[in-house]
Amino acid sequence: MMNLNDVARPRLAPILDPDYIPAKLWNDAFVRAVRDTDKAIPFTIALERNDNQVAVFETEIFPSGIKEEWDRANFFYVERLVKCLLWAKGGWKITVGGCKSVGERLKQAYESGGMRKFDADFMTRVYEKDFTVVTCDYDQVPQANERTQAIGGYLDGCRIGFDAGGSDRKVSAVMDGEVLFSDETVWHPKITENPDYHFEGILDSLKRAAEHLPRVDAIGVSSAGIYINNRTMVASLFLKVPQNLFNEKVKDIYPRAAKAMGDVPIVVVNDGDVTALAGAASLKDTNILGIAMGTSEAVGYVNREGHLTGWLNELAFMPVDYNPNSMIDEWSGDYGCGVKYFSQDSVIKLAPAAGIDLDESFSPAEKLTVVQKHLAEGHEGAKQIFESMGYYLGYAIAHYADFYDIKHVLILGRVTSGQGGTLMLEKAREVLDVEFPDLAKIKLSLPDESDRRVGQSIAAAGLPEIK
Repeated sequence: MMNLNDVARPRLAPILDPDYIPAKLWNDAFVRAVRDTDKAIPFTIALERNDNQVAVFETEIFPSGIKEEWDRANFFYVERLVKCLLWAKGGWKITVGGCKSVGERLKQAYESGGMRKFDADFMTRVYEKDFTVVTCDYDQVPQANERTQAIGGYLDGCRIGFDAGGSDRKVSAVMDGEVLFSDETVWHPKITENPDYHFEGILDSLKRAAEHLPRVDAIGVSSAGIYINNRTMVASLFLKVPQNLFNEKVKDIYPRAAKAMGDVPIVVVNDGDVTALAGAASLKDTNILGIAMGTSEAVGYVNREGHLTGWLNELAFMPVDYNPNSMIDEWSGDYGCGVKYFSQDSVIKLAPAAGIDLDESFSPAEKLTVVQKHLAEGHEGAKQIFESMGYYLGYAIAHYADFYDIKHVLILGRVTSGQGGTLMLEKAREVLDVEFPDLAKIKLSLPDESDRRVGQSIAAAGLPEIK
């Protein structure tokens, strides 16, 4: 496409994925090409989400109807960009202004039967409004209207911090900032259909923590998924729960638990955001992007003020590779998405090129363990897997920096355990130094796992303000 794929080739290509096309390099090449024509037209994208909040992104594209290749490049650029914005910031309504022909094609992509139907259906479920794409003139796009939330960091009183994971649930009793009790309980939420199982498990953990406190003043919850006003909108923990039972018993599962504990204040936050808050407390700084690499890619963000933004931060579905032949995410049906680059899926994807045969009867977690064992034993192919993922990470951080103001990046999760995490950071740092010197100031770090667990407990317990 206009030879932009060739221009966007990385100088530090992953050795196991030579056809990788970093989204950041392609987007930058497109914008340069547009500006070189001296005919650039302004193009604005607005995304409306809950509580009438609107995020706005301004860019430039080629004038339409002059060259067919310009029209093709315009749509590719805008379609990928909107998808990036949608999964970073969230929204049920997209308004695009500046080129009606591009807007109409985008509208078709998100209609029933369109190429982005999955995304539209997902956002409809999250925001409980029909997903809509509107096209208009450039000067008719809604103005930005965003509010951040100062949350967490409270240490006073008797608190419970609950962390809902896919394989275990963790709970801590915290009094005036001191952890008095911590416990982990194995459970199986992702394969259980009856939401009473989930509720009883949550309540069991809360009650056991309460036994170690003179009273319970507040409950903070860190949980994978999307939460709006403490309500569960989408979460893999409840994957098998039928939709009718989800609506009836899951959407308000945490507020119900708080009511059962004496109707105490509760705040429920995505676990990625809680990780970022814990990182902010540990680093005593802000502008922190946390990336957890495990079953999927989970992300959290704390802004310049140390606040949460209310954005979606579901970067597992943000495109990071514009190679159309890259691996497809089975759930969304799209290619080049972060989940295939920053999770155990990435390790498994790269294993054949690294000369590592994995037993197909093994679970993804077991396959990851096999590769990590090879790495510990000095296997060159295993080393190349994590080096390749490090190159992915460096280019993705530069891409994320177009949407987030980043000072620190924390990487964590089972994929980063052992030598693999160190290799990834080394190669990501190399990419920033070589390709993006303006971003070389971003600090990359790998938190200590044991410290992170305690920090996460305190961060979760400290979410609610006791009034």
